[in-house]
Amino acid sequence: MGHPDENVHPTATGRALETVKQHEAPQDLVFWAGWFCPFVQRVWIVLEERGIPYQYKEVNPYKKEQHFLDINPKGLVPAIEYKGRALYESLIICEFLEDAYPSHTPHLFPTDPFDRAYVRLWVDHVAKNIVPAFHRFLQGQTPEAQAAGREEYYAALRKVSEKAKGPYFLGDEFSMVDVVLAPWVLRDYILAEHRGYSREAVGGGWKEYAEKLITRESVLKTQSDLEHYEPIYARYLRDEAQSEVAKATRAGRGLP
Repeated sequence: MGHPDENVHPTATGRALETVKQHEAPQDLVFWAGWFCPFVQRVWIVLEERGIPYQYKEVNPYKKEQHFLDINPKGLVPAIEYKGRALYESLIICEFLEDAYPSHTPHLFPTDPFDRAYVRLWVDHVAKNIVPAFHRFLQGQTPEAQAAGREEYYAALRKVSEKAKGPYFLGDEFSMVDVVLAPWVLRDYILAEHRGYSREAVGGGWKEYAEKLITRESVLKTQSDLEHYEPIYARYLRDEAQSEVAKATRAGRGLP
């Protein structure tokens, strides 16, 4: 019997597929990816934003290659292999790419130590507050759960937009705060269609900030056709998805 999440489109589509085709040649850096995954898209945005050479490898989540499991026993994407050594976890990889490729610009962390720490503080807010709230809102099955999820999500987003200097979080400079948030902004049309979400309703300048994020070239280049995300998120909307994030949300645990 097939896995319930198996009808995932096998490859990226649209602009993202064009990007994949430009990154098929072997490189020192191998990017193990799943086109549909927002955590993967964070790393992908960094790679494209900074012009880092990489080889893209799509991981079929239900038929993982042995080599991928050998280097990454958890079997989760994103993962990278750098000169034969492996790393996983999207935020760790994003920081590694900043450190390992100092000559590639733009830098996504400021040079000033306080400003770097400030960026990390808000990256942490995205990880601990925004992403979990997105999933509670998405997976809520009763009107009450959805209403509570909406308020929690709006409050978490508003904290960012109230601090965002515009057009990006730090001002003119696109930073890691923008990177880690953009994949969920891109997917908020699911919440708009099924959960009564609206960017305008968040307030605090969120709508303008969100539109700047999703029109950034590195975000557009790593985006597949929206209809192919639909079957994946339909399972979250029914709270039937079997991803680690879905299971943690269902159980009321922190996200993995």
